[in-house]
Amino acid sequence: MARRAFFRRFAIGSPPNRERFSPALPLPASRHAMVICLLAACVILPRAEARSQDPAMPAATQDRPAPEATISPSGVPQAQAEAQTQAQAQTADNASAPVIIPPLPVLSDEKAREEAARLTRSMKRKVARFSTYTPEIRQRFIRLAHAMIARTGTPIDRPQLLMVVDRNPRVQRLSFVLALPGTASWEALGGTPVSTGRAGRKYYYITPVGVFPNTTDRLGYRALGTKNRNGIRGIGAKGMRVWDMGWHNAVKGWRADHETGDIRLEIHATDPDFLEQRLGHPASEGCIRIPASLNVFMDRNGLLDVQYEQAASYDGRFRALLPKDRTPTPIAGDLLVVVDSAEPVQAVTAAAAPPHAGPAGPAG
Repeated sequence: MARRAFFRRFAIGSPPNRERFSPALPLPASRHAMVICLLAACVILPRAEARSQDPAMPAATQDRPAPEATISPSGVPQAQAEAQTQAQAQTADNASAPVIIPPLPVLSDEKAREEAARLTRSMKRKVARFSTYTPEIRQRFIRLAHAMIARTGTPIDRPQLLMVVDRNPRVQRLSFVLALPGTASWEALGGTPVSTGRAGRKYYYITPVGVFPNTTDRLGYRALGTKNRNGIRGIGAKGMRVWDMGWHNAVKGWRADHETGDIRLEIHATDPDFLEQRLGHPASEGCIRIPASLNVFMDRNGLLDVQYEQAASYDGRFRALLPKDRTPTPIAGDLLVVVDSAEPVQAVTAAAAPPHAGPAGPAG
């Protein structure tokens, strides 16, 4: 009996179950009504809330959809297309803008001679061991420079300074020479002792004679002041300028057959404590060593930097190399002229046509 009562209770349902499944409130109908109410609330309430935030806005304006962006024929929004067109036009203008290179300074012969006299007075005060030499030595520098310029066919089309180095093994020195175009007479300003390539020591080259321009094809540099294993600052104290004159063929000073090889010809200072006082005799590996005070004077007055000054107007590398406090002279040049007043030695070197060897690297 108890089991039959149990099944009857769950089959017919207890009073709560009868109320839940009562025909007056069927379950599917109540759920359907609740879903409809929720959907209506989701649609109506946001609009009512938006209108309540801005009651001054008309209902038609609030319900109006946002305007669509204007599309260009290429399929890109009109504003974006206009911005791209403006950027392309600006890029084209920048690319087509020409680089304006300032002309080389040109003085009259009279003004050039006055500037040369001013530089001579300044070097007397600022450059150690500077000498104007005797009239005989000055004329020798002018004669040898004239001959080398003519021999190499180098044009002189404006008043300019030449750095003329005499590699004579007995006495090695340089002089700055004012070269003038045409038939005007040249002037020697004076100079200092130097050292060029030494013979008789392995891997030391004889500095070649010729005309070597300081062009913008190569960028010089400055010494770091580091010492080698012997405690020598080979290219001078930190900050000293190094003029890179490029690769050139030179006689190997340690070979009796005058075999040649390529060296990197440079102009630089030397160790101020141990080697500068020895200038005036062959000592380098092929480069041209000059006093530190002359190095500074050449650097600040741009004696060989006329092309570098042009390049500095459009190339930041040259602006970074040249000193900010420089005052370049209007008779600045770009030519290193190496001669040999010991004519028999020069004749032997010029006549020799030794076999060519590979590059040896920068000379010292």
